[in-house]
Amino acid sequence: MRLDDLLGAHLRGLRQPPGPQAAGLEITALAYDSRAVTRGALFFCVTGLRADGHEFAADAVRAGAGALVVERPLGLGVPEVLVDSAREAMAPLAARFYRHPDRELDVVGITGTNGKTTTAYMVRALLEGTGTQCGLLGTVKSVIGGREQEVSRTTPEAIDLQGDLRAMLDGGDRACAIEVSSHALSLGRTDGVRFAAAVFTNMTRDHLDFHEDMEDYFRAKRLLFMPESGPAPRVSVLNAGDPYGRRLAREVPGAITFALDAPADYSASGVRAGFDGCRFTLDAPHGRRELSLPMLGRFNVANALGALATAVALGGDPDELLDVLSRGVHVPGRFEPVDEGQDFAVLVDYAHTPDSLENVLGAARELIDREAGGTTRLICVFGAGGDRDRGKRPLMGEIGARLADLVFVTSDNPRSEDPDAIIAEIMAGAAGHTGVVALADRREAIAQAVASAGPGDVLVVAGKGHEQGQEFTGGRKIPFDDVAVAREALAALQDRPVGAGAA
Repeated sequence: MRLDDLLGAHLRGLRQPPGPQAAGLEITALAYDSRAVTRGALFFCVTGLRADGHEFAADAVRAGAGALVVERPLGLGVPEVLVDSAREAMAPLAARFYRHPDRELDVVGITGTNGKTTTAYMVRALLEGTGTQCGLLGTVKSVIGGREQEVSRTTPEAIDLQGDLRAMLDGGDRACAIEVSSHALSLGRTDGVRFAAAVFTNMTRDHLDFHEDMEDYFRAKRLLFMPESGPAPRVSVLNAGDPYGRRLAREVPGAITFALDAPADYSASGVRAGFDGCRFTLDAPHGRRELSLPMLGRFNVANALGALATAVALGGDPDELLDVLSRGVHVPGRFEPVDEGQDFAVLVDYAHTPDSLENVLGAARELIDREAGGTTRLICVFGAGGDRDRGKRPLMGEIGARLADLVFVTSDNPRSEDPDAIIAEIMAGAAGHTGVVALADRREAIAQAVASAGPGDVLVVAGKGHEQGQEFTGGRKIPFDDVAVAREALAALQDRPVGAGAA
């Protein structure tokens, strides 16, 4: 695409277009990382949290960049597009460069503190189960044109996102489910996307290392439903069982609501949760039904309601969708059972916020109370990430100590922080409680928790879920998979006497 055609997009903050030397210049690619520049690329000098792209512009030119998007003149011998914000320019220019794939895709954006991944998986399963090939972009993986790929962040940068949407369309996808993080919304990564539907799962404390406070966090989430520029989603689906969801419902015209045990367009009542899944009564615009969902945890009923409401709003047949839902959806690292024939349950979950930890432990406690009459124990292994919101650490310590009978507080992803210091902050919240053990080695903590479990107990390993590594200082990352480590620990039990759990 020629640079002058590309700049034909409405570009807020354009201070000066390139000079006459840019006439007829062909742009072959877009890039914001100088290491990814190819000949003829347009390089965006993005000012980030840790680096300034202008400092890498010379590298980009040497690699073949044909032009630069800059916030200050650099004079490097190639055309420069002078803008107020190179980051803000990426989304509209990427959408134009990739020929607006969202105009032919039903793009579903899912935002919220917890439940984004599961809801995205459910939306995709519902659409695929009723005949619509659907892509996926999220925390665990991406699926583009039916091909799975690894991901580096929950929501891609605008250039990568638009490229992925174009690849989906070219690969036969006709819809896409995207997890949309508050970071992505704040940084404008999704500004160039027209959403067919947007879903709000819930909002609780998280990312306060990035956002000023909860109100700032909420304003970021609201951008998905009430963007500052561009059209609002055709359909907004909001969790009315969440205080922030109810607030959004008062602000967003024509929103569809869902909730557990509360009035909403799609509501579930009488939820009975067991080791075989959940049973509940669904009340929806298309009538009342008794349903079985073969997924553990009542919170997954809320995720299912949001996904169902979205798929119906996009034109799906309710009966067909309910049939798909009744078969369940496997989501890696989300209340995922690890079964090696042991006489107790092991569940791995991504819960890494106070609210998600409380929800997961509450759901596990419900399983114990329902299936074993409260005579067995709930055991938990968890930690907290380094270089992230420190304020949530004692909150998680209090929740774990209050809800579980035996807790192993361990490392999560300590990053640049001292693991023992993080653990001490968690332990401060557990002060006064018994049955709380500090053990920095995560592998050993999981092993001891497994060895401590007796018949009928439930062990929850929380915090990392699907992740395949632990992050330490200096960016060092070592392979680590909670599911695999739990399986190793369970295998070591083969010689243990039957019923020999620790006291």
